[in-house]
Amino acid sequence: MTADGLLLCDDLLLSSKVTATARAHGRTVMVVRDAMKLIERVIADRPAGVILDLHALSLDIAAVMTALRAVGPVRVVAFGSHVDVERLKAARAAGCNLVLPRSAFVERLEAELPEWLS
Repeated sequence: MTADGLLLCDDLLLSSKVTATARAHGRTVMVVRDAMKLIERVIADRPAGVILDLHALSLDIAAVMTALRAVGPVRVVAFGSHVDVERLKAARAAGCNLVLPRSAFVERLEAELPEWLS
C-alpha cells in the first residue's frame, strides 16, 4: 500500500488520531513501529511526508535522518515531550523540517497535516 505519509509511533491512541485526521483530509498515513521498517517504506513508497514520534523505541534520530536524506527529499515532522529538550534539539540538529512538543503537534495536527504530507 502506498501512502501519502508514514508515521513512526508506538502510541496506539496517537496513531489512530493521526490516521483518522489524514483520512478526514483525503490522505493516507501508514503507521510503522520501527525505524528499519520506516526506511524500507520510504524507499518503496516515496511518501511526501514522514512523522516521527521522538520517543519511539527504535528511533535513532541522527541515523534515520541520514538514511532519509540518502533516499531523497521528504518532509519530516518530529514531535516529543516538551520536557525532553535534548531529544527535541537532536531532532532539529539532525535536520527535521519541523520539531514540535507533543502538545503543539496534537494542537496543530488538524490544520497542518495536509501541508506536512505535500
